[in-house]
Amino acid sequence: MSKPVARARLYRGTPRNLATLAGALRRGELVAVPTETVYGLAANALDDRACRKIFTAKGRPASDPLIVHILDHADLDGVAKVNEHARILARRFWPGPLTLVLPRQPAVPDAVTAGRSSVAVRMPRHPLLRRLMRLTGRPLAAPSANPFGYVSPTTAEHVRAGLGRTVRHILDGGPSAIGLESTIIDLRDPRKPRLLRPGAITRAQLERALGRSVPSARNSRRAARGAQLAPGMLTRHYSPRTPLVLHRRIDPRNVRADKSRRTAWLFIAKPHGLAGSNVRWLDPRGDLHGAGRKLFGVLRSLDVRGFKSIHAELAPGSGLAAAINDRLHRAAARG
Repeated sequence: MSKPVARARLYRGTPRNLATLAGALRRGELVAVPTETVYGLAANALDDRACRKIFTAKGRPASDPLIVHILDHADLDGVAKVNEHARILARRFWPGPLTLVLPRQPAVPDAVTAGRSSVAVRMPRHPLLRRLMRLTGRPLAAPSANPFGYVSPTTAEHVRAGLGRTVRHILDGGPSAIGLESTIIDLRDPRKPRLLRPGAITRAQLERALGRSVPSARNSRRAARGAQLAPGMLTRHYSPRTPLVLHRRIDPRNVRADKSRRTAWLFIAKPHGLAGSNVRWLDPRGDLHGAGRKLFGVLRSLDVRGFKSIHAELAPGSGLAAAINDRLHRAAARG
């Protein structure tokens, strides 16, 4: 177990600070970075020793692989063996919140891939991270910058609250614009694409781009015991410490009947006629983009309030709702 370091410093995105952080990454240190999805804990993706520090800092099992973040389309061939389906999606959605799982190149160390023959790759859109990557001159491996299994961070302060004693450097790029981790698609066999994790880029968008169906991969208990194909596939993940109970719809009468105020009630849209410190919502009008952006932050804020349980509504519909509900179901899972 590594010795805790001094409390992490937050860096603004000045040229001097970016140069400092790029140097730290080249030396094999960890830097928490902003992305458009959630904050990530980054290391040089081609440095096995540096990447292993990520697992120690997060308490992450070595069986859960990392995503490699690249700066330009030309960088993809250096870390993965690319097929035409991958190039189609990369041209359509990168830079952006889409991760491709492809056969790996030998340059990618085992620590990144959990020893598997595949690698997960994406090109982030966040301008500050892209400036840092250009200065670093390396692809970056980065899972979410939080203790393993806990609610993902969408601000620099979330990172400092969770990892402030195990990482030294946090680049503050403001709140995450999307707030949900990237969509992940398995393209190892381009004839059989599979959706591994829903995200802001929806299944319908992927199917339109590829001109074919993209079924969801099925998780199995047997697979969960071995090395994962990609991040975010564990049954329990993104979880607050407070027990989370899910509802297709919350009956307002149940909220009014709860006089103890020991239960938190979380709605997708602002509920009519309900108020109180234990009643929260993700977006006033129920807009799913706003709801996704706020989900993890609101779960974190409720988790520290001492409630006995959190009762949350599932998002209605499909598309982005699938990503929100995926996170809620994993956050509520037991075991």
